[in-house]
Amino acid sequence: MKQRFLGSIVAAALITTTAVADDALMQRFDKMEKEMNALKAELNTLKGEKEAAAKQSGTNTADVSKDLDDIKDQISNLNKKTNGNNVKFGVDFRTSVDNLQYTMADGSKQSNAAFLSNRLWLNMNYVATKNLSFTGQLAYNKAFGDRSKSPDGALSSYDGFDWISSESAYNDTMRVRSAYFFYQDDEFLGTDIPWTISIGRRPSTEGHLINLRDDDKASSPLAHTVNVEFDGASAKFGMENLIGLNGSYFKLCAGRGMSNAEPRFNSAPYAHSGDLETNDIDMVGIIVVPYDDKQYSTGFQYTHANNLIDMLNQNPASGMTTVGALDTATAFAMVNGVGNDWGEFLDNTILFASVAMSKTDPYANKTMLGSPDSKTGRSYWIGAQFPSFISEEGKWGVEFNRGTKYWRPITYGEDTLIGSKIATRGNAYELYFTEPLVKDILTFQLRYTYIDYKFSGSNGFFGTTTGMPMSMSDAVNAGYGGQIVDKAQDIRAYIRYKF
Repeated sequence: MKQRFLGSIVAAALITTTAVADDALMQRFDKMEKEMNALKAELNTLKGEKEAAAKQSGTNTADVSKDLDDIKDQISNLNKKTNGNNVKFGVDFRTSVDNLQYTMADGSKQSNAAFLSNRLWLNMNYVATKNLSFTGQLAYNKAFGDRSKSPDGALSSYDGFDWISSESAYNDTMRVRSAYFFYQDDEFLGTDIPWTISIGRRPSTEGHLINLRDDDKASSPLAHTVNVEFDGASAKFGMENLIGLNGSYFKLCAGRGMSNAEPRFNSAPYAHSGDLETNDIDMVGIIVVPYDDKQYSTGFQYTHANNLIDMLNQNPASGMTTVGALDTATAFAMVNGVGNDWGEFLDNTILFASVAMSKTDPYANKTMLGSPDSKTGRSYWIGAQFPSFISEEGKWGVEFNRGTKYWRPITYGEDTLIGSKIATRGNAYELYFTEPLVKDILTFQLRYTYIDYKFSGSNGFFGTTTGMPMSMSDAVNAGYGGQIVDKAQDIRAYIRYKF
C-alpha cells in the first residue's frame, strides 16, 4: 500500500515539474492540489479502517498510524516543494538538416548540401502568486562540430549580434534568450479591465502568423514587421468587458535594441559614449486586437524605431553609424476553422492574410536604403494551414510573401537559414508538413522555402551600405554579381522533442 501511494506521489511530481508558466501551468497546479487532497482523504479513511482492523486482530494500532502518518508527511512535503516554490523546467530540443542552394546575380552557384544543427530551448517558469510569475529561457543553437568560419572580427562577427544571438546556428554557448517577470490582475485602477505588465528580455519572435509554420504558440507581436530578440517592457489591457467585442485588447510595447555606453573600466563607466556615430536604439509600438473569438480574429500593429544603423562602409571592422528612424504598420485577419460544422477538414483549416508597410526617415546628411529621402515599402502575406491526411494531429501549410523595392521590416530573428522570407524584396514561397511521431512530444517537419529576389538588401541593415536595393542587372554592372543573391532555397527536415 505504501508503494502505491508513493507511486502516485511521483506521478504527480512528474506532471508538475515539466509544466510551463501559463494557463496550462495553473491548471496542472490545481489538478495536482486536488489529487493531493484526494490522497490525504483516502489516507484518513484508510487509517481509520486499518486501526479498526488492528483492534479486532490485536495488532498495535500505533504502528499502523505511524506508517500512514509518514506517507501523509511525504505528501505534504512534496506539495510544498511543487506548488510554486521551485522553478519548473521544460525542454524543447530540435535537430535539423538544411539543404541550402543559392543562385547569385551573375549566375554563379553556392550551396551547402547538408547543414546540420542542434537547437535547445530550456524553459524556466516560476509562479510565485496568483498574480506574479517569472518566465525565462536559455537557448543553445549551433552547427554540428566547430564552424570553420566562426566569428573572427569580420562580417561573421554579426552572427552574435544581440538581435539574433539565439536564432543563429552559432557555437555551444548557452545564452539567455528571455527572462522577465509577468504581473496580471483582473482590474486596472478599480475598473473592469484585466491587465498585465512584463519587464525584462522578452524576444519578439514566434509572433502571430509565423508561429503556424514554426509549430509554436503565438507570442504577441505581429510577425509581418517585427521578429527579433529585444529587451524591454509591455503592458496589455483587455477591452472585452468595456466595448463588448470578444477577445479585444490593446498592448503597449517599448524596448531598446542598442545601448550607447562606455566600457566598464573607462573613466566614466557606462556613460554615453563619445562615439557620435551611434546612439541608443529605442522602439515603441502598439498592438490592437479589435476582435478574437478564437475562430475569427484580426489585429493591427504600429512601431517606431529611432537611431537605426548601418555599416560605415564595406569593411565591417570600421563599425556602425546611425542613419535614421523607421515606422512600420501591419494588419492581419485570420480564420481558424472555415464555417461551422462544414466537415472535419474545413473545421481544422486556417486561412490568413496580412498587409504591411514601412517608411524610412533619414536623419540630416544621412541616407536610408540608398536615398536621402523618405521611402515607403509595402508587403503582403497570405497563407493556409490544413489538417494532415496522415494523422489527426498533423498539419501542412502553404504561404506566399511579396515585398516591394523599399520594403524593410525588422525580422532578423526569423527561423529561416537563407534569410527572412518576410523581408524579401521580391517573392517568397513556402510549403511545410508537420507530423507527430510520439503524441505531441516528438514531431517531424519537412519544409521548403524558395525566395526569388527582385532587389538586393532584403536582409541588410537600414542605410546604404547593406540596405540599398539594387536590381540583379544593376548589381552585376556594379561588380557585385557574385555577392548578391538572386534566388535562394532551403529544404529543411527536423525532429523536435518538446516536454
